Amino acid sequence: MVKLSRIAPELPVSDLKGALKSYQQKLGFEVVAEMPGGDYAIVERDGIAIHLFHSASQLLSPVGLHIFTNQLEELHGELQSRGAFLSQEIKRQPWGTRDFRVNDGWGNQLKFTEPLSNEWEPVPAEHHG
Repeated sequence: MVKLSRIAPELPVSDLKGALKSYQQKLGFEVVAEMPGGDYAIVERDGIAIHLFHSASQLLSPVGLHIFTNQLEELHGELQSRGAFLSQEIKRQPWGTRDFRVNDGWGNQLKFTEPLSNEWEPVPAEHHG
């Protein structure tokens, strides 16, 4: 079976330069690519890539991402000290994780998630539909 190796979601933002500054300063990402037209860029942190694209539409469809970590408390403290907009403090979820949520300023929500030991097991692919 073919194995997938990475995901790089694309998030709409109305101000790409502002978003890049925010992702760097408040979320600790590094800008790794900017397209010459100034309408698309890629930020990365710890092997996690997020593609940001400029959208002038007033009807942006916000996106929610779960980004997994085993150091939730430390990450929460870091992002809080950087001035990130925490829209939810660390919370235990009924599906067996703990998470906190950050709004990126453009309506997108990054959900930093930590699985609780053995309480949440993803269903193997052969059991899906």
